[in-house]
Amino acid sequence: MVSPSRLYCSVSVALLTILLSSAASSQDALQLFHKMQTALGGADKIASIRDFEESVRAQAWHNDGRSMGEVRKRTRWIRPNILRVDQVGAEDTYVLYFDGTSGWQISPDRPLAALDADGLKFARNYLVGILLNLWLADRDPNRVITSSGANIIVVATKGDPSQKTEITLDRATFLPMRETAVSFSDPSHPVSRETRLEQWRPVDGVEFPHLISKFQGDTKLAEITVEQIKLNRGLKPGDLAVKPSDQKPVMSGP
Repeated sequence: MVSPSRLYCSVSVALLTILLSSAASSQDALQLFHKMQTALGGADKIASIRDFEESVRAQAWHNDGRSMGEVRKRTRWIRPNILRVDQVGAEDTYVLYFDGTSGWQISPDRPLAALDADGLKFARNYLVGILLNLWLADRDPNRVITSSGANIIVVATKGDPSQKTEITLDRATFLPMRETAVSFSDPSHPVSRETRLEQWRPVDGVEFPHLISKFQGDTKLAEITVEQIKLNRGLKPGDLAVKPSDQKPVMSGP
C-alpha cells in the first residue's frame, strides 16, 4: 500500500513536470512567433503601421463549387479599430464602416443603416483577422500563443479556445504559408477553413502575401490577387466615415 505522503509527493512531481513542460512549450512558441515577426520585417516595423489600405481582386465560389464571379474589395484601416470595407461582387456588394464601438452598413437590399448585432460581430471579427493584428498577437493580452508542432504557431483568444488560428511557417524563410481555423458559424456543424499565403513581397519594409487562396474543407472558396497596398498614408477617421451619396461602394480615392 502506497503511503499518503509518498502519493502526495508523486502527484506533486507529476504536476510540476506538466507545468514546467507547458512553460517551456509556451516559450518555444513565442520564440517561433518572434522568428516569424523578424521574417515579416520586425515587430516594431509592423507596429509602426498606423493606417493600411488594400485593394484586391478575387474569383469566388459557393460551397458547392458554383462560381460567384469576380469580387473587388477595398479595405481601409486605422489603428487600432477604425475600419472601412467597400466591396463589389455579383452576389456580395456592400459598404461597412466601424469605429470600434458602432458603425453603419449599406447593401443592395438594405439602405444605409446602423450596424446591428450581427454586423457588429462581423466587424469585430474582421478586425481580429487583419494580418497586421495577428502578427502582433504577442502584444495583445487577450491572445495566447502556443505551438502544436514543428514550425506551427497557434494564436488563440484567452478564455475561448474555439477562437484560434493555426499558422504554419515556411521552414526556410519563417514566413507564414498557411493559416487554419475552425468556423463555428453553425455550432452544430463546425467547419475547417484554410488560407494559403503566397507571393510574398515587401511594402515599405514589411512583407505581405500577394496571392491568397481560401478553402472550406476541400472546397476552394476564393483566389485573391492583391493589387495594391498602401501604408501610413495619413488616413483620417473622417475619410473612412464618409457615407457615399449614391449608396455605392467607393473603390478609389482618399
